[in-house]
Amino acid sequence: MPRKSLRSEIKAIISKSPDFVFMPRDFFYLSDRDQVGRALRQLTKEQFLVKIGYGVYVKTRVSAYTGKILPVSNLREIAEITLAKLGVDVFPTRAEIAYNTRQSTQIPTGFVIGVNKRVNRRLSYGDASIKYEKVQQNIH
Repeated sequence: MPRKSLRSEIKAIISKSPDFVFMPRDFFYLSDRDQVGRALRQLTKEQFLVKIGYGVYVKTRVSAYTGKILPVSNLREIAEITLAKLGVDVFPTRAEIAYNTRQSTQIPTGFVIGVNKRVNRRLSYGDASIKYEKVQQNIH
């Protein structure tokens, strides 16, 4: 029986997976970096995946309102999952802490994520992008 194409293997794995954020390294056990990259680019071109940053791909869905292709989750959740995969801890920002402790009535946008170390990864979709705020996390 002929082997399925790498693109169709990756597509099947993504379809069955409960995860919705993927990185090329998730598929390196199937083939080398170049072939996995080509397969992911093909799936992006087919609008099965959307690329939101360097090496970060997300499952898509069709918007019920506009019919456009969108990521299956919001950008903040995608960013938090991506950062977890990269080994970066996520913490509340100063604005989130101020809002939650009722020191401010300004509602945080959700596009700023508190991190404990430098992050060089730009994550965005459309006009929205994630910014990072370095926070000091007190360990009790």
